Amino acid sequence: MECSGLRDLVDFLPASLAIIVSYFTAEVTRGVWKPASMNGTDWPSPAANLHNIESQIKEVLAATGVHIPSLTGGNAPATLPLPLAALVSLTITFKLDKSAEHLHGVAGPALESTAGGSPWPSTPIVAALWAQKVRRWHDYIVFFSSRTVFKQDKHAVVQLLKSCFAAALGSSNSLVSKLTVHGGVGALLGHGFRSHLAPGGMSPVAPGFLYLRTYRAIYDIMFIPEEILSLVVGVARDLSTMETDEHCGQTGKSAHRLKSRQLSLAVVMAKVKQASTLGASLLCVTGGSGLVQILYQETLPTWFLSGSGTKPKSEGSVSILEGYAIAHFSILCGACAWGMNASSLSTKRAQMINYHMGFLASALQQKFSLGCEHATWKAYVIGFLSMMITCAPNWISDVNLETLRKLAIGLRWWHEPELALALLERGGCRAMSAAAELVMS
Repeated sequence: MECSGLRDLVDFLPASLAIIVSYFTAEVTRGVWKPASMNGTDWPSPAANLHNIESQIKEVLAATGVHIPSLTGGNAPATLPLPLAALVSLTITFKLDKSAEHLHGVAGPALESTAGGSPWPSTPIVAALWAQKVRRWHDYIVFFSSRTVFKQDKHAVVQLLKSCFAAALGSSNSLVSKLTVHGGVGALLGHGFRSHLAPGGMSPVAPGFLYLRTYRAIYDIMFIPEEILSLVVGVARDLSTMETDEHCGQTGKSAHRLKSRQLSLAVVMAKVKQASTLGASLLCVTGGSGLVQILYQETLPTWFLSGSGTKPKSEGSVSILEGYAIAHFSILCGACAWGMNASSLSTKRAQMINYHMGFLASALQQKFSLGCEHATWKAYVIGFLSMMITCAPNWISDVNLETLRKLAIGLRWWHEPELALALLERGGCRAMSAAAELVMS
């Protein structure tokens, strides 16, 4: 099949390209066409460099800690959905000069979106065809193709998120480079895309940079809050276990060695804050207030009720640090999505905060049983309310008075009268009677 007729039509009437692209894109979405064999006879063949493209895509992903199976299915013949085969065959006939910039501006994004949404290995095949045509774009085409892996593979997204945490927090088992041992923003974001500076071609891409170039293409983001929450809790658990082991190893040692434990605890708390800050940033960048709403309405209640990821009979310090990490993560997510002060988002914020505070109050009144460790739950409630009182007092004015009263009673049962009174004070004049009752009792 030839696309010369379509090319003649585009040359004669350039505006027709928009209709052609819309038609082919819609037909690919329908999925009723048989696949076309890219054998070099009826359609152009990518065989010359398809396996090379695939290996380079896997190298880019492996450098960020993401490992995927073979994309092209071994020696199986390369095929594309018929409309996509026609579209890519048409686009590779365009000239690469300023006179054809308007054509590439229309066809390029459509080809990118259509190939990324088609079954694998559509993207590597399209990339191989374009790499054959424009060799100087080879590195960018490989990088673009590596991003489309995350459109349909949730497991790859989870691996990339883990790599982001490992790079930012530092890891002895470095996933990206030796720099990740020290962690920080430099290890997380790297230096961008620098193929021209690497002696052997493309330089490794940092996981954070790859995620920022990828998250918009992820079709299903509803699982992101749970995954990020699990990563934050996992970091807190690992760090608290290390701190506990160090404390046990220092038992019976000199006072000088005991002082080093205090420094270690400070480092652990800083790492936990760093992990929760990174988690909140990734969550808000990915889905904004929509994912934060899911976090408050679904993810957090489900996690506490089911005890997801909770290890039975864990050390008290481990459970406490987990609860604090979740509280810090939740507060930061809410602050990024809705702000701390009065704003146009105050109505939505009031709904979410009321919902979550109602959940806390009901659990404190033991209206249902929790699946997590009690120490984790207590640390979360005290940490969440303490940070809200200190950093976001305007949130408390949005909470129903009866909910505030129930929370204050629950805190009093936990022997936290100062926190209970501070919570009611931030409630304003409407909470004066409840505060008086608390003082008198």
